[in-house]
Amino acid sequence: MNEEFLYYLWRHKLIKSPFYTTDNRLVTVTDTGTQNHDSGPDFLFAKIKIGDTVWAGNVEMHVRSSDWYKHDHNTDRAYDTVILHVVFEHDREVFTGSGQKIPVVELKEKFDKSIYETYLLLIGSGESIACANMANRISDLEKLFWLERLMAERLEAKTTQIESDIKNSRGDFQEIFYQKLARNFGFKTNSDSFEQLARSLPLKTLLKHIDNKFQLEALLYGQAGLLRKNYKDDYPAKLKTEYNFLAQKYNLKPLNIGVWKFMRMRPTNFPTIRIAQFATLLYQSGGLLDKIPEMKRLSDVISLLMVSSSEYWKNHYRFGMKSTERKKSLGEASARLILINTVIPFVFTYGRLTNKPALRQKALSWLEQIKPENNKIVRLFDKLGFPLRNAMHTQAVIHLKQNYCDRIACLNCRIGQKILSK
Repeated sequence: MNEEFLYYLWRHKLIKSPFYTTDNRLVTVTDTGTQNHDSGPDFLFAKIKIGDTVWAGNVEMHVRSSDWYKHDHNTDRAYDTVILHVVFEHDREVFTGSGQKIPVVELKEKFDKSIYETYLLLIGSGESIACANMANRISDLEKLFWLERLMAERLEAKTTQIESDIKNSRGDFQEIFYQKLARNFGFKTNSDSFEQLARSLPLKTLLKHIDNKFQLEALLYGQAGLLRKNYKDDYPAKLKTEYNFLAQKYNLKPLNIGVWKFMRMRPTNFPTIRIAQFATLLYQSGGLLDKIPEMKRLSDVISLLMVSSSEYWKNHYRFGMKSTERKKSLGEASARLILINTVIPFVFTYGRLTNKPALRQKALSWLEQIKPENNKIVRLFDKLGFPLRNAMHTQAVIHLKQNYCDRIACLNCRIGQKILSK
């Protein structure tokens, strides 16, 4: 037995009625209260009738009532507001720090044992998704309902983080968007390095040269630390000369080249190629967020993101190393990832901050129009029969896996709750 299961029984009113305190007083729960995830009692603002008296206050839960003393609640004044102690097994009377005896309800024989047995099967399944062998019991309609709620959770978490970053940057929305967009161009392997690059090279500096693609490339490559060598090729040699001039002008100090990873990755994902594509996006968009929210069609945004690198990179993957000629463009799948992970959350947040519901709706509409993602997590849920019709659904199952399945939080998951209720 664990406290999480007791919380579940209490929250969903699964205690068999009628039930009594250990001193035989009838308990009627009007309001179970709000679960507290911070320090203090487990449920706040409950309303409970014990015997003939109606109480308003907090509820504490333990596997054994003696845990009250193990957790030193008797010395913590925050627990003086506890009106009921709900335990699996009552093995000791407990008192508040002020000496008040707390009424106790013992749950040992007061719930359906089959629920607990199913719960044990879930948490002990050993599967990466605990309900893998039971999810087929749940209808597609129930799954879709939960996926929509999960997507709202995920978008809210991203929006909250963006708003926090903007606040910490003194309200500079464009700068934060630029940093996170740069991070996305790193595609996991070089994401941290790309964000470091953006933080070391402010957008306001790049905007002074937004009409000159060569200068944008010089600033980005030079600041990335990729122009330290003396190159024989004309293109990198000129980039280096230009960067040295601009670095002195703006007092820039380049990153250590060691932050970039080239090993065990496809050459088309080399940071040299991604930086070239990022420079093209900056040049073509002329301000990033100024342009994107005004676009009406998703296809226009995808086209904007499917940028190509400059001429030099058609037959190079690294400076000074010639290769077979091949056009280096950001593919549609990569453009969709950037849309999902950066553009859409920022457009949604921008709509919320500027009180423009149409922008928020546009962001959600774009997410619904994007094809389902194809990654390890998505394939797991697809195999289990989850209806994954668009990127909104695939983002939802990613959130489900990371925030529920990986934590074995089946009691907080609607799928887990439905399995237990059956």
